[in-house]
Amino acid sequence: MNLLVFDSGIGGLGVAEQIRRVQSSARLTYLMDNGFYPYGEKPDAVLVARILETIGAGINASKPDAVVIACNTASTIALGHLRETFSLPFIGCVPPIKPAAAASLSKNIGLLATPATIRRPYLTELIEKFAGDCIIHSLGTPLLADLAEQKFRGATVDLPQLEAAIAPLFARSAAIDAIALGCTHYSFLLPELSQLHPGLSWFDPALPVARQVQKITSMLPDAGSSETETFLTTAALPDHDNLRARLAAYGFRSIKRLD
Repeated sequence: MNLLVFDSGIGGLGVAEQIRRVQSSARLTYLMDNGFYPYGEKPDAVLVARILETIGAGINASKPDAVVIACNTASTIALGHLRETFSLPFIGCVPPIKPAAAASLSKNIGLLATPATIRRPYLTELIEKFAGDCIIHSLGTPLLADLAEQKFRGATVDLPQLEAAIAPLFARSAAIDAIALGCTHYSFLLPELSQLHPGLSWFDPALPVARQVQKITSMLPDAGSSETETFLTTAALPDHDNLRARLAAYGFRSIKRLD
């Protein structure tokens, strides 16, 4: 089974890691749209066009059996367009509102996401469906994705800076006891977030997405797997040598720029 995993940056690597855990026979190609990162504040129409074009090129390059959109912003804005355009299964990524709502005793849930994800109607529908009895305290901040990108490249996370970035969430309610991470990048900051607020339950979207990928692809005919697992980019990597070693830990030893 060949899968294409897509994100604007390195956030989807957490999803790729969980896919390997639950579906070890799958072969992955990762597509990072670093040439258009970050997605969070770009206009919807511009993003949809960019995502369709980039995913189309990724499909042509990797010939996947299914595509995993391991990016909350791309999922909430473009998943329907992708399914209408390409005749492949697409598995999206949504904020883990459902498990957070089930776990919360206070019924006060925090949601950390990009501003773009928070303002989309899809999120409202998700909350109405799975957390109708909860109060959702949402905070959109682009800083966390950048901190995750920096951490992945070896930087130490500035804890006071991280705390300042999420402080407005807790200013809204002292009753928050569960927090859903609405951006796959934020998974890389879980150790620091848990250190700052150890008494809270944090919900990462990566494993639920991986389980959904396994469920969907188990119903597909298995055409075999490619032997090569490639990390595709849409722009040059100024820190190519540094990233090569870090990506190898995720199973990607070949780095190529998408034509």
